[in-house]
Amino acid sequence: MKFGVVVFPGSNCDRDMQDALQHDLGKEVIMLWHKDKDLSMFTTEDCIVLPGGFSYGDYLRCGAIARFSPMMQSVIDFANRGGKVLGVCNGFQILCESGLLPGVLLQNANQQFVCKNVFIKHQDEQALKIPIAHGEGRYYADEATLAALEANNQVLFRYCDENGAMSNASNPNGAIRDIAGICNPGRNVFGMMPHPERATSPALGNIDGRKVFEILGLN
Repeated sequence: MKFGVVVFPGSNCDRDMQDALQHDLGKEVIMLWHKDKDLSMFTTEDCIVLPGGFSYGDYLRCGAIARFSPMMQSVIDFANRGGKVLGVCNGFQILCESGLLPGVLLQNANQQFVCKNVFIKHQDEQALKIPIAHGEGRYYADEATLAALEANNQVLFRYCDENGAMSNASNPNGAIRDIAGICNPGRNVFGMMPHPERATSPALGNIDGRKVFEILGLN
């Protein structure tokens, strides 16, 4: 599997993602500038990544301007053909703004930027320690959308404590139903607020992020 990492003005996690994929996971990575459109070097077996940061300065809603970039038009087409797309943090916000994923990311419940390690879990598996760094990471959707997400098993990750238990104390941003990451019905578009690329190197004392990529089928 080959990876393309899109770089927007204001991206600040693009090189983190490149380093994690290339050096820790041993993947081929091609950096993609936001003004370009060409994805002909990728097949639908590959993955395009929208990294974290503050695309276009987040001067409107987070991800609202990036959604209209030339590269995003190609990414939307790529996803609609079945290609894999991963959005992390600001990338998750862009996926929601573009309509590739349902719901929206709102300002954190405490109205403050939060940067720390948290725990998330996939279904009944063990809790994984993954860093977060966001000011608008509170996932929200209406009841009908939430019901569809639950019915289709599209909630990939939920915030929890180190033992896997969910509570208000373990939810860092007030996300509805403790949702930290979701996918589309076709299970080829993935969005999450925590940063798995910051937890793939033994030098950082945490490789739980590798398990995230494995769960997503991107390992």
